[in-house]
Amino acid sequence: MTPFILLLLLFLFSLILIYFLYRRVLLLQQQLEEVQFSYQSANVKHGKRWEQFAPFMDSFSQVANKENFSFLGMPIDGVCFDDDAIKFIEFKTGLSKLSSKQQQIKHQVDNKQIKWIELRF
Repeated sequence: MTPFILLLLLFLFSLILIYFLYRRVLLLQQQLEEVQFSYQSANVKHGKRWEQFAPFMDSFSQVANKENFSFLGMPIDGVCFDDDAIKFIEFKTGLSKLSSKQQQIKHQVDNKQIKWIELRF
């Protein structure tokens, strides 16, 4: 075999190898995205379960009366109408953070941008 043919075969083999490696990388990326999605979904489900149990935990009774707590769900988990204050309560687990909407609500509460509106029909 001439050196040119050997070089051509080596080049073709390299291209085929690169192609299969590239397909493998794409497959691994897809699998990683699926695992990340499943992990995130599990975290959300875990947080939703904790929301149901939190009012019955000792740490909750230190900040609010569970008898006065009402679930809202979105955009915050609930509100507690205690004798000393109206408390907006958001439960978080792990490293979860407030959403932008929740941050906006917290800012409005902190700045006392709260109104009472009574509608009569």
